Amino acid sequence: MDKIIIEGGKPLKGEVKISGSKNATLPVLAATLLTDETCILRNVPKLLDTNTMIKLLKSLGKDIEWDKDKLIIMSNGKPNPVADYKMVSTMRGSICVLGPLLTKLGETKVSLPGGCVIGVRPVDLHIKGVEALGAKVTIDAGYIIAKSKRLKGTRVYLGGAAGPSVLGTANIMMAATLAEGETIIECAACEPEVEELANFLNEMGARIRGQGSPRIIIQGVNKLHGADYRMSADRIEAGTFILLAGMTKNSNIVIKDFDYHQLTSLDDVLKKVGVIVKVEKNAVRVKPPKVLKPVSVTTYPYPGFPTDIQAQYMAMMALTDGVSVVRDTVFPDRFMHIAELNRMGARIRREGGSAIIEGVKELCGAPVTASDLRASAALVMAGLVARGKTEIRRVYHLDRGYENIDKKLMALGASIKREKE
Repeated sequence: MDKIIIEGGKPLKGEVKISGSKNATLPVLAATLLTDETCILRNVPKLLDTNTMIKLLKSLGKDIEWDKDKLIIMSNGKPNPVADYKMVSTMRGSICVLGPLLTKLGETKVSLPGGCVIGVRPVDLHIKGVEALGAKVTIDAGYIIAKSKRLKGTRVYLGGAAGPSVLGTANIMMAATLAEGETIIECAACEPEVEELANFLNEMGARIRGQGSPRIIIQGVNKLHGADYRMSADRIEAGTFILLAGMTKNSNIVIKDFDYHQLTSLDDVLKKVGVIVKVEKNAVRVKPPKVLKPVSVTTYPYPGFPTDIQAQYMAMMALTDGVSVVRDTVFPDRFMHIAELNRMGARIRREGGSAIIEGVKELCGAPVTASDLRASAALVMAGLVARGKTEIRRVYHLDRGYENIDKKLMALGASIKREKE
């Protein structure tokens, strides 16, 4: 297992290119189960989560080849309907194979998923959706068992206690592509990753409209074909680097090759914080303020402030001149990074689903442990601006969602290295 060692306080300058989107790539990979023809995906990030999904697809009957940042996905016979616990237990995104396997094969057995420890993430909306399409579903020994001769289109409402479900919307949308008749998903997730999945499915011959809105309409077809598709950039990685640039003194960072319009809520907050973001062609240049202003935020589903940059934003707020509040309505228990940031001199306390941050003048390097993917990024950010040395353990979480982040940071002038624990 690796650890990352950072000597903080170095000015960061240069350009960083954003990799392909992890959260879009995983369901798109699952969607290739809907066809027996070859699919090609470009701009695929090399991540632990990507590799996990590839292993899962291979176990389900796919042959997959890497060619630089391109994946070639081919069928090697009749798909296996069983998504085994060993494959699914390590990654939440694995649940996305439920819809494709069910609608393509008429039956599937998918292990209940695992992933980061960021709070309870039920699969009730996934089950509700496929049942509405006509599947018979049982839960047995930790597996979702679903069967249906052919799914039938219907109207299904996917609003949950914390709002729409991104993966739930993705699963039901994929299942509906081969269903008989028309399916209407109400209270669908509006995230760009859902829109990208719909665009990929349409390239395969699906008939989907309304993606990016709360109502998605799918007209079922009899068959889907292969497609050649380029994945968009990772908006969460882009947001992470923007926040880092905004909290690093004397930095001059250009973040390239992503769509800044996908971060409108973050842009609105940064203006209040005092961070200047200059939008250039296919890139942004970030100028940090002399003093960061405390600004409270509440996370919401897209286009609200993303829960996936809540931890990174908290690292920034730890250095403000005042008090701010971060409230997470999507994952109210996603605060395990508080204790680790406090080890570095931050003053943060949790009250229910909120974190109260009293800004400090500086952070100090310390040995810390990453608890999940985005918490890992927050600790790296804190280490880069802290006085002294920071050691971050369990950085395999970081490798799940950030492609070569240590190398990208070294190219910007950071003093960061990776060692075996």
